Amino acid sequence: MDNLSQYIEWFRHSSSYINAHRKKVFVVLLTGETIAHENFSSIVHDITLLHSLGVKLVLVHGARPQINTALDGATLELRYHKGLRVTDPDSLQVIKQVVGSMSIDIEAQFSMGLANSPMHGADIKVSRGNFITARPLGIIDGVDFSLTGVVRKVNAAAIQQQLDNNSMVLVSNLGYSPTGEVFNLSAEEVATEVAIAMKADKLVLFGPQRGVMDAAGNLLSTLSPTAAEQVLGNISDDDEQARNGVRETLAAAIKASSKTVHRCHLINFADNGALIEELFTRNGNGTLISRDHFELLRQATIEDVGGILELIAPLEAAGILVHRSRELLESEIDYFKVIELEGMIIACAAIYPLDEESGEIACIAIHRDYQESGRGDHLLRALEREARRMGLSKVIVLTTQTAHWFLERGFEPLPISELPIKKQEMYNYQRNSRAFRKTL
Repeated sequence: MDNLSQYIEWFRHSSSYINAHRKKVFVVLLTGETIAHENFSSIVHDITLLHSLGVKLVLVHGARPQINTALDGATLELRYHKGLRVTDPDSLQVIKQVVGSMSIDIEAQFSMGLANSPMHGADIKVSRGNFITARPLGIIDGVDFSLTGVVRKVNAAAIQQQLDNNSMVLVSNLGYSPTGEVFNLSAEEVATEVAIAMKADKLVLFGPQRGVMDAAGNLLSTLSPTAAEQVLGNISDDDEQARNGVRETLAAAIKASSKTVHRCHLINFADNGALIEELFTRNGNGTLISRDHFELLRQATIEDVGGILELIAPLEAAGILVHRSRELLESEIDYFKVIELEGMIIACAAIYPLDEESGEIACIAIHRDYQESGRGDHLLRALEREARRMGLSKVIVLTTQTAHWFLERGFEPLPISELPIKKQEMYNYQRNSRAFRKTL
């Protein structure tokens, strides 16, 4: 029963994301490693789910490990320079065979419709075409890359036409020149350029780990493009994130974010359900790189009253906060600040002026899913700044259960008799709250 209740609650919360994603264009990079992994069939099912919810999808697939295996089997030399494959004519023949075969196999995966399977009744159309115009990379450091190319142009109008026909579009890592040549391209570059040309709402990049890690191995769940560039610059050649390909996907996300793509997601292809968790939950699953203010501390407005009431209701029921009616909260809303995450109020607090030198900090509330996250300190610092802006030199707080939290942040015990007269007159002796003061 608990699992059913949790599922229902999650499904309700996901409805806002379902509405937000409908008719939006997502570009998804499926690296060769992603396609080779045993979890790929589950990824296909999750992509099918997105399509059924009205998301317009462009899938870009790579083939790096498959090409390496095929070239090795053909006893052809694997040559690289600056991390890019040098493609000679003999190698290209093998590469075309590998990429063509993989494209067909991917189409077949999306055509499965067996009864009692997640794909039953999906009826998905997958379109391919010569959407990518390429040119040769040329000679770098004296090395002729031959038939290794770079993206010259993306036929965004043709891709959009297929999307408008309710088809998913499948793009490989091969590009074509106006003179009929075929070039081997980087799948990361193709995905990036397609996302930019399509002005995609999201670029989703599957990789071998759960997003981007810091130097201590901790997941970086959100990054601005500037912060992402700093992380990228700190990844050395012997770093695991350089060896496993995360550096390339991070660079792709940074480039897309600097252009027309607002949100780029790096997620793990081995983690079952990572795509759904990343796109339909507030905390996500991997690393989000975004130019948007996905979390914002701001002045509260009258539209936030409902969210604040929902946030403080459990604390009022537990006797931690004094009850506030909607009418009272509406009249005092100018004293409040809130933290908004993905359209949801996850924290709030207020500062009330008491006299010419003192203000009261009150109604600090943080959603249960985001406690112990530093947001309380974030709010407290904002309220102290607001108090200084108001010309106040002291802040006061009354609490029944969080005395030590305030003591650890520089507050000192204050006798009730030394409270400002206005607060003494309103003091509720039944609650027996303890008072604390901090000089700013």
